[in-house]
Amino acid sequence: MQPTLLLASRVSESFLECLKARFRVIEATAAGFDAAVAALAPELAGEIRIVVAFGSTPMKGESLARLPQLGLICCLGSGYDGIDLNYARERGIVVTNSPAANARSVADLAMGLLISSVRNLPAARHYLEAGRWQGNAGERMQPVRGLTGRRLGICGLGAIGLNIARRAAAFDMEVGYHGRKVRPEVAYPYFDSIVQLATWADVLVVSLRADASTYHAIDATVLQALGPQGFLINVSRGTTVDEKALLDALKTGQIAGAGLDVYEHEPSIPGELFRLPHVALTPHIGGSTLEAAQEQEACVLANIEAYVTGQPPRTPVSR
Repeated sequence: MQPTLLLASRVSESFLECLKARFRVIEATAAGFDAAVAALAPELAGEIRIVVAFGSTPMKGESLARLPQLGLICCLGSGYDGIDLNYARERGIVVTNSPAANARSVADLAMGLLISSVRNLPAARHYLEAGRWQGNAGERMQPVRGLTGRRLGICGLGAIGLNIARRAAAFDMEVGYHGRKVRPEVAYPYFDSIVQLATWADVLVVSLRADASTYHAIDATVLQALGPQGFLINVSRGTTVDEKALLDALKTGQIAGAGLDVYEHEPSIPGELFRLPHVALTPHIGGSTLEAAQEQEACVLANIEAYVTGQPPRTPVSR
């Protein structure tokens, strides 16, 4: 008999067909995980052994408790911040993720946001749309400082952070970092605190894992240390940045600009962000590339196959 799998996030049509060919799939992509589980008949809920979803999908302990046969949660992507890990650990439910599948894609977007905000590309488009550009002999936009020689501080030197560092080095930027621990295998200077890193950096990139320890890790103190010539780029989770403090810093000129792919209360975005200069915005698309999706899907399938055949998971979440 095919194992029953609950799919709680939208996936590609090809991956959905792949899952349906191997498992009995219950789709819960519209209502959300908690609502979908609450609506399941007890008999059906009792058959679900596997859940597949993005790691940011809220999965409360009381919802997981409605699935007595659940043994595996597979997260699409590196994050797992939506899951009640304490409950899963107590129940013996294995949680896996795809730790490096989207790292290069997210790093690409981080550099895109960096260039867009530092070079003020949104304002350049508005300048063109307003018909103000009359060729290089006429009025021109004010020149801005480029990337060469700037200091890039990376908060969180995991797979994404390392890929950002390599890309920044190709732009002749200096790289420093702060993380949970020193990584002796890299040559980049380590800073003991985010404030110290922000004080040193011209651009601060956030690639932290979202959990209780990183909630509002980027606060008013960090932004003040970054300074009026500094830029903030966030490609991790919106909760790592105090959004109110960021808005205040942008509006008062305490920092120069920002590039954001994530927001504290997604999908809600403060309207003020759209009206501020040197701010580049995207709708949480860091990992939204075909290459990343294929790697994530392959990782999920490998973890499921290991589970149903009684083998150790390929990429378990260790904490």
